[in-house]
Amino acid sequence: MRITHLFTGKDNQSHFEEIEIRLESRGSLGLFTDPAVVKAFFFREVPAGYRYTWHTVVCREYVVTLEGKAEIEVSSGETRRFGKGDVLLAEDVSGHGHKTRVIGKKPWRQMFITLE
Repeated sequence: MRITHLFTGKDNQSHFEEIEIRLESRGSLGLFTDPAVVKAFFFREVPAGYRYTWHTVVCREYVVTLEGKAEIEVSSGETRRFGKGDVLLAEDVSGHGHKTRVIGKKPWRQMFITLE
């Protein structure tokens, strides 16, 4: 399973990379990842047109888009769009950070899973 990773590089700037999440078979139950300890779990909705200037995340977290679309821009100017079902592992807790904007006419609904 591939997801997008948002992280702070050695240059103190935010970057994207695609990472592979390892899944292992548990027979007839399907494929699983190793369990992760989580700190909190919550939902969030921001309206169409929402913009958030340069910022970092407060803590390491998975962000799962449930509905709507958003575009995230990193320090280099590279942008990525996230829509329904996309998973982002956000770990740029320091440095220059990233910008976020909701695109389209729908609110952006997300599920956050914060990590310890």
